[in-house]
Amino acid sequence: MNDWLAAVLLGIIEGLTEFLPISSTGHLLIAEEWLGRRSDLFNVAIQAGAIVAVCLVYRMRLVTLATGWREKENFDYIAKVSSAFFITAVLGLIAKKLGAELPDTVTPIAIALIVGGFVIFAVEAWVKKQPSSETLTWGVVIAVGVAQVIAGVFPGTSRSAAAIFAAMLAGLTLRPRAAEFAFMVGIPTMFAATGYELLKVLKDGHATATEPWGQLAVAFVVAAVTGFAAVRWLLSFIGNHSFVPFAWYRLALGTLLLVYAST
Repeated sequence: MNDWLAAVLLGIIEGLTEFLPISSTGHLLIAEEWLGRRSDLFNVAIQAGAIVAVCLVYRMRLVTLATGWREKENFDYIAKVSSAFFITAVLGLIAKKLGAELPDTVTPIAIALIVGGFVIFAVEAWVKKQPSSETLTWGVVIAVGVAQVIAGVFPGTSRSAAAIFAAMLAGLTLRPRAAEFAFMVGIPTMFAATGYELLKVLKDGHATATEPWGQLAVAFVVAAVTGFAAVRWLLSFIGNHSFVPFAWYRLALGTLLLVYAST
């Protein structure tokens, strides 16, 4: 397949799956089985493209936080987003130093998808028994920060899913509010990850020369556009529905991948 077309397809896949609780990393690794492997920088950069979509969706919220940061409510929210990011960054760097690497085989992704599906069923069953709450506690902050690291170590987990469901289990049971906080924490997390990978590439002359920067830029833009549409749809969907349909999707995809890996 043409490399440029493959880059566009990967951008579409990333944009559509980054914020749905179905694992963008897992889908990218699966897609690259057929479309060809890409560098870590490429994969992280198109994830950052999808994060641009979140910035656009929540642009008014971000402007309010930036211009009104002295107000107690806004300052508190910024402090909690920053703290969750700090937890993710510190634990993520520790995981990197310990040699944690994403596997590039299908089986662990399939298993994570299936396990994640059952987790969604369990979380939704638990939330049904709890009072609706939109209170952002420090327990939620810690849970989201840790969950993002776990998702980064186990592809197929889904960073957004891990963060959203960790927030819900920690008491932030109102789905749109849990999703908003997870996405807000994802903004500095993914931009920092992209910057980290970019610095590694810039230090490596060979990697800099061989990276298809044009294809990366196209995939970045495509991921941003499709990510914007995906986030808008998801926020509308979870306003009146649970995450259960995504659990069934994860179970179906994980099972198909296990069958594929065994053939």
